[in-house]
Amino acid sequence: MKSLRTYSIPFTGLKLGKHYFEYEIKDDFFNEFEYSLVKKANLICKVELEKQETMLILNFDIIGTISATCDKCLSEYQQPMDIHEQQIARFSEEEMGEDDEIITLGKNDHEINIAGLIYEYVNVALPFVALCSNEGGTKQCDEEMLDNLNKLSANDEQEEKIDPRWDALKKFK
Repeated sequence: MKSLRTYSIPFTGLKLGKHYFEYEIKDDFFNEFEYSLVKKANLICKVELEKQETMLILNFDIIGTISATCDKCLSEYQQPMDIHEQQIARFSEEEMGEDDEIITLGKNDHEINIAGLIYEYVNVALPFVALCSNEGGTKQCDEEMLDNLNKLSANDEQEEKIDPRWDALKKFK
């Protein structure tokens, strides 16, 4: 977790207004998280921090690619990512309880670590079903692997037809 200190932004010395930060997100970033779905990445994260009297407004633009495995043919492909998110952090003396949408910063806080936010935004943006043919590029699923899968599924269907129990049940009709 030591390398994640790079993603801490000290806001106490910043003047009011907008400030820009840029981070390169590579494989070592995701290796810091134990059960990360992403293993290989080449992302650029641009953060616009707007400091106001009572809050910080963080705008994230994450652009690049991650290596994903196709759920259909099991080949590895580059999944493009284009993420735009906003996070608000407010300054408060009192604890307001848990709120997932707004981060509360106390008077003793002098920096905000955005590594967890970047990790969360990338993982949430992953497609639910990863298909290499979904990316809109020229890469299509591996035909050899699909043929092998079709042969295996055809063998399973033939085994089901041979099963005599189904013939016994058909007599009841």
